[in-house]
Amino acid sequence: MAYASGDTITADQYNIFVNNSSSPFGYNHFAGTGSANYGLGQTHIATVTGGATTITATQFNTLLTGIDNIANHTNDTMTARTAVTAGDTIAIKSNLETDLATLAASVNGGSTSATALTTNQLRQTTNSGTFNNTSTIEISVTFASADAMRHFFNAGGKIRCVMATSGSTDGDKDTVGTDLGTGLGNLDIAAEATTRSGSSETLTTNGLANGFRDLGTSYTTIIKLTSDNSGYTSNTLEIQAKLDAAVGSSTVMTIKQIVVDGDGDDTFHPSNLSGVPANPNEHPACRLTVSELHPNDTQGLAAAIQASANAEVSNTISS
Repeated sequence: MAYASGDTITADQYNIFVNNSSSPFGYNHFAGTGSANYGLGQTHIATVTGGATTITATQFNTLLTGIDNIANHTNDTMTARTAVTAGDTIAIKSNLETDLATLAASVNGGSTSATALTTNQLRQTTNSGTFNNTSTIEISVTFASADAMRHFFNAGGKIRCVMATSGSTDGDKDTVGTDLGTGLGNLDIAAEATTRSGSSETLTTNGLANGFRDLGTSYTTIIKLTSDNSGYTSNTLEIQAKLDAAVGSSTVMTIKQIVVDGDGDDTFHPSNLSGVPANPNEHPACRLTVSELHPNDTQGLAAAIQASANAEVSNTISS
């Protein structure tokens, strides 16, 4: 049903604006608990019940305030409006249905324009020592409920993964490991896609189109980079992610970092004329840092939406 500015609002129409769970979506569906791609965990606005035909100024202003708050968080531009006062005849406000649709679409898309995000390091895990084959680190991020996890990503939250090396072994392999980490940069897993701030190294597997909503209970490769350093093109860095259940039931995301030292260990440089490996069996220890970019309460949300726990799942090296 279309609404025009100047029409008088009825209780049924008001309830659609507040609580409709299908298009046109009501405020509670995309801002309240919601389901699937909708919902931000905000307090529900009460509908008009008991056959009431009068909408109070307080009720209508509560809806308008809620709309403005969510728009502030998603960075959407809403129609300019003024609050109503007791005694006014409350008419349909201009473009109200359009504005609700805009906000619903933003939440459905994972609030990609939201900037009210706080970076919080959750866990950093480092290998116990150098290795010559594979380094594997897994870290889990847990939310208090499946709804909390959905709301985190619906509101624009991201899980960030950063790889780095620790310590030093040989100049060449130090450089290889550092370059792979630089090529990855900040790997940010959002609702519908993943981004990386790095750009170097060879992109062997591109799973950046995968976000939280695309993950299942088996690992998905988000990205795999291969070293472009001469003599070390068998060395790789891979980041995978999985959930503990289907989206909507899941409360845990697990990140796996796999670094492979695949070179033949017979690399040597001009100063090593004897041909003895200059860096036998040694890749510097690797580190995985997992952080959350969590939606905060500075631009409209009632409270921050954060992970509730994290853990080191595994940390192994093989020779």
